[in-house]
Parts: sequence; structure tokens; C-alpha cells
Amino acid sequence: MDRPDTPHIPVLLRPLLQAVAPVLGTWLDGTFGAGGYARGLLAAGAGRVIGIDRDPLAFEMAAPWRGEFGERLVLVENTFSNLDAVAAEIAPEGLNGVVLDLGVSSMQLDQAERGFSFLRDGPLDMRMSQSGPSAADLVNTAEEGALADILYHYGEERASRRIARAIVEARKSAPYESTKQLVATIERCLPRPKPGQSHPATRSFQALRIAVNDEFGQLIAGLEAAERALKPGGKLAVVTFHSLEDRVVKRFFQARAGRAPGGSRYAPEAAPEAAAFDLVTRKGVGPDEIELAQNPRARSAILRIGARTDSPAGRADRSSLGLPAPLFETDRSRGRPR
Repeated sequence: MDRPDTPHIPVLLRPLLQAVAPVLGTWLDGTFGAGGYARGLLAAGAGRVIGIDRDPLAFEMAAPWRGEFGERLVLVENTFSNLDAVAAEIAPEGLNGVVLDLGVSSMQLDQAERGFSFLRDGPLDMRMSQSGPSAADLVNTAEEGALADILYHYGEERASRRIARAIVEARKSAPYESTKQLVATIERCLPRPKPGQSHPATRSFQALRIAVNDEFGQLIAGLEAAERALKPGGKLAVVTFHSLEDRVVKRFFQARAGRAPGGSRYAPEAAPEAAAFDLVTRKGVGPDEIELAQNPRARSAILRIGARTDSPAGRADRSSLGLPAPLFETDRSRGRPR
């Protein structure tokens, strides 16, 4: 197995810890990954951290060091959309904080066999949980219109129709099995990038990864689960890596803090609810020059934090969150895209 040679660097950890200080009580790291946030929270004073990840490899890689924290570190294989249920069993008194680091982790990108990277040839997989339908299943079976919609809405790819048409034509000869095959198709559809521009496959790979892992469905469910699990004063910290994610997180905090935009004559303003969060960060926090020098992957990261009030937990209005349309559903009983 191709493992990364460089240690994982948690993004925006320093400003996160500064904004939520003092770090006390029980925290939950809903995207455990390589354990960077969990270790940072424990070092900063958290009495206990519950680490959740749907990728079993995360816990395998933590085996050499997790023992040094003893019972202060509790690891659970699950999705962060279920974090309130996990917390209810382990910390029924409520959580002092929740951290969510969204998107694909560096350890997944660095492993060619996971199929997340367009820079490394490997199976066209992209499944964070290593189970269920893969990116190859999606690319080989979805209709051209559905593929184009996924690339456009989840990747903001302007050439989505051209790429979808090329994928459907190419798979008539042979099914897609590797990332290299898909990258070659995308490169034929787009002009060669100029110096400093992103790789032509960046947006398409992002879109397919989001679709395969139902990332927006997981995100909204996870934000609402955190709202239910946090005790009054507890902090919710979310790190995003692209504009679609950040828009949803920003609007969630605005809506649940009672700061959503008002209505109009076409959409009358809804009756205000008691605020479930106070905004700790009024604007998104990005990396400083020091962090960018240490970790170039942090360049697109944005941190937002809210503090839980004592108002009852509620449910966010999906229509106000700027969510892309749900385009890829999975028939779980049959285990294939539909």
C-alpha cells in the first residue's frame, strides 16, 4: 500500500484552537482522518476526544500512537451525520465542541489505490467508506444528462456537457476502471492549462467524489447533528475547502444564528426562531502566510465557528442553504447507482 511519506498537517488548527480557547471537557472530531485535530485538541486541554471516521484505514493508521492517550481518545467507525447518536452513548451530558474538517483527506489523496487523485493512476474508486458504489460505477452507468449535471453542479465545470458526452462515447469501447483513463478523456475535452492554472480534471474529480460520497447530504445532517449534541456554550468549528461547501456552512450558521437574509414580496420573511448559535467568527478565517508556507494544501481552506445557545435544536431550511440539487442517489438494497 502506498502510504504518505510526509506527516499529515491539520489545516487551520492554530486559529481554531485560539478561537475556541479554553479547550475543556469532551470534544468530538467528526472527520478523524490522520488524527491531527484530535491530537491538537487533547494537547490543548480537552479531557476527552471522540474521533469518528467512515474510513476504516484511519483507525488502522492511528494504531501506533492512539495508546498514548488512553481513555481520553475514543474512536468510532461511523459517519459524522450520526455524531449525535454516537455522542449520546459516550457523552450523554453533551459535547463541549465539535470539529468537522470537510472534503478528502491528504492521506486519501496520497494513496493511489483509493482513486481520489487525478495525479496518481489507480482504480477509479473515491469511496471514503471503502464500501458501496464507486466512481467507476457512476461513470460507467449514469446517463449522459445526469453525468453532465453532476459535473456542473458539484464541480462547477463549464464544459460539463462536453465531458459527459465524451465519457459516454468512450465507455462504449471499454468501461472506465482507472483514474488515468478518466483523466485522459477530460484532458481531450479541455485546453492545456496555462502556468498557475489548476489541472483540467480538478473540477470533475471533485464533482464525482462529492456525488459518490453524498457529501452535501452528509454535511447538512452533520451540522444538524452537532446542533443537537452540543451543550450550551459548546463550539462547532467547520473547515471547508471549496466555495460550494463554504456557502452551505456560512448560510447554515447565518440561519441558525437568526441572521438569514430577510424575505421579499415574492418570498415573505419567515417567523424568526430563537437563535441556536452565536457566531464566533463573523467572517471565514483563512490560512496566514506561515501556514501556507508549511502546508500549501491549506490555500483554499476556510474556518467558521459558532457557539451553541440554550435554545432548542431545530432543522435548517434546505431551500435557503444554497445546496446543489441532489443528483446521485444510491439504491442501498441493490448496492448500485440508479
